[in-house]
Amino acid sequence: MDPDAREAHIVAEAVRFFAEHGFEGKTRDLAKRIGITQPLLYRYFPSKESLIERVYEEVYVRRWNPAWESLITDREIPLTDRLCRFYREYSRAVYDYVWVRMFVYSGLKGVDINDRYLRGIKDKVLRPVCAELRHDQGLPSPEEIPIGEQELELAWSLHGSFFYRAIRRYIYNLTSTADSDMAIDNEVKVFLAGVGPVHRQLVEKQAEQAQ
Repeated sequence: MDPDAREAHIVAEAVRFFAEHGFEGKTRDLAKRIGITQPLLYRYFPSKESLIERVYEEVYVRRWNPAWESLITDREIPLTDRLCRFYREYSRAVYDYVWVRMFVYSGLKGVDINDRYLRGIKDKVLRPVCAELRHDQGLPSPEEIPIGEQELELAWSLHGSFFYRAIRRYIYNLTSTADSDMAIDNEVKVFLAGVGPVHRQLVEKQAEQAQ
């Protein structure tokens, strides 16, 4: 096997290995599973940390579609349609056995995959969603009144509902016959139908505190 192909094979097996066993899994066990020696594994990845970093790039970074960021802020499209489309595409791209289990294991182990990924979600999804909610309700822009933590919590409640469905399936092993796209549309519509008054109060309170 040529070096590039072997490296790709190691990464693919490491992804499955860490998803199944968590980041406590030993590299010697991974090497045995692949059918290579541990020293050969370390020729490609000099430390377990460097292998985990490559796995992070493979599973989390490469699955992110930069076009989603433009979609969320595209005011030519109704906000409901934007969020429904984003969460449909997002859930299809990232919510699978490997992504979900590795994400949970990284939190339990203390690997910084969670922190890095969620910082990206906060900047690329939650803050823009808050800004679009303000625009949709005719509220001051974030440039006028900065987005507050309670606003972000509202956006987290929407985002978290999709992640919990993935947890139910890949952690609790609870399957559902409900149509996934329809469930996503329902969650977005329920959120948008109820968030307005609460969001307005939060922004008005932040404006008072800023005076």
